[in-house]
Amino acid sequence: MLFAPGTRPTRGALLDFVSQQHSVSLSHDPVDEAGPHPVAADGEALRRAEADAAPHDQLWIELLRDGLTFDLAGLAPGQSLTPPVIARRFDFAAHPANAHLEVLGIAPGPHLSAGARTMPVLRGMLALARDLALHFEDLQAVFWPPSGSAIGRRFFESVVTAWLEGGAFPALGLIGFDETADGALQSIGLAFWIGQELRIEPPLSNDKVAATRLGVRLINQLVIVGGITESERIIAPDGTRLVMQTSRNSEYIRVRRE
Repeated sequence: MLFAPGTRPTRGALLDFVSQQHSVSLSHDPVDEAGPHPVAADGEALRRAEADAAPHDQLWIELLRDGLTFDLAGLAPGQSLTPPVIARRFDFAAHPANAHLEVLGIAPGPHLSAGARTMPVLRGMLALARDLALHFEDLQAVFWPPSGSAIGRRFFESVVTAWLEGGAFPALGLIGFDETADGALQSIGLAFWIGQELRIEPPLSNDKVAATRLGVRLINQLVIVGGITESERIIAPDGTRLVMQTSRNSEYIRVRRE
């Protein structure tokens, strides 16, 4: 989560956030190692801890959402996480004011490590990020590492909320699209979700806008079914007959006209 300098939330700010949520609670705070269960925060103790933290310390807490725990690291006034290299931007302009962003990171708790890439955990993590984005107006963007994408706060709120409420998977943002040397349009980051990338072959990919729209539609279905292992025939929105088939190494799903 990318914040302008000086606006990263503190422990106290996170506790204010938790106090206003129905689905989020504090499950562990390193300041209070004695509490084995989710506990109410001691605001005075947290303020003292924040005041005593050295600039090089990395401060964190663990939050519980829908039965899943997530670590939030990089809280102020401790050290920010390392700013990411942004490869793609969605509703987030490359502007001098965004050149020195500070970073708060969200990751599945240690006991979720074996299932960190399962759909329930990923949905829970993105839901928590959406909750934080709604609460912290100083948030500039959310960075999604698998696609190298920085997604503007408002756009992130909108597409993730729609998905959580039963809408389409937020392909624009969580997935990137690059043009290959031979003119195909290839997804970046879909493999994180299904183990395969989507590749729309020329001449179907010649119109990049139309090809991207097609890619977004197909990705929504592929995330639902978890990829493909056999060739499938489909009909594009314009009525064109298409074939989807895996590459020889099964790492790509190729889409071409029939």
